Amino acid sequence: MRNTINCYLWLVDTIRRYGRITLAEISRQWQRSPLSDGKPMPRRTFHTYRNAAEQLLDVNINCDRSTFEYYIEDQGDGKSSIHDWLLNSMAVNDALREVGDVSGRVVLENVPSARHHLPVIIDALKQNVRIQFAYKSYTRSQRLSGVTIEPYFVKIFKQLWYVIGYNVKDRKIKTYALDRMSDLTLLAGEEFVMPSGISPQEFFKDCFGITTNQNKVKHIILRVEPTQAKYFRALPLHPSQEEEVHDSYSVFHYRMRITYDLREELLSHGSAIEVIQPPELKTMIREELQRALEQYQ
Repeated sequence: MRNTINCYLWLVDTIRRYGRITLAEISRQWQRSPLSDGKPMPRRTFHTYRNAAEQLLDVNINCDRSTFEYYIEDQGDGKSSIHDWLLNSMAVNDALREVGDVSGRVVLENVPSARHHLPVIIDALKQNVRIQFAYKSYTRSQRLSGVTIEPYFVKIFKQLWYVIGYNVKDRKIKTYALDRMSDLTLLAGEEFVMPSGISPQEFFKDCFGITTNQNKVKHIILRVEPTQAKYFRALPLHPSQEEEVHDSYSVFHYRMRITYDLREELLSHGSAIEVIQPPELKTMIREELQRALEQYQ
């Protein structure tokens, strides 16, 4: 079964990498892959894999009848990022299966609770039904029991999974970390209607990380030393990121809300960055650094 799924993933990955590709070229690429045993891909096999991949991965593999080239339809709803993540994960999993004698030299990060809680929540997302769980917040001394939410979407951030949904009792959209959950139950029969117009892309579009608020979007400017600027280019803090390159530093511009996660991220870079504006964010960072310095005096 694993090899069959790998075949579907291989097909989607190949078409996406080429953009547009004929069946003849797909067959040649297949013949070179370790999945093929050196044999070309028959037309019937291609269509079998194509149909299965469309159903399993929720993609549309279309054919341009004027050129007889196949391509992945741009769904424009965030699904491509999920496909990339899935393909990358499968590639990593396959590589790790072959580590053999070097397994002691491969270091991985733990992702708490994803294995146990994520499948239940994904099932709830598919069915649009409520979930109930106990929750131990880091800011409360007592564990909350019987928390009931209508799950809207899930997000991974810094190796932790979160579910965002409507808290039925508090009548608010809240975020919960999966690693702090226990007694998770899918409430079969308690269906809900997903609100129109809400999406994870829209919900987080003005924020960094997992925390959100209703603060105004600010024009944030950072002065960044050259080495750190390379990391920002490779992994932008936010899609709004723009850069001005100078001889001995870079200036990065963003349109974001000031959130807890953003402040923590900026503090983590220490002296490699300087907040230029807005003034309130600059004050927050300076005061936090001063409190940290006082710990060592």
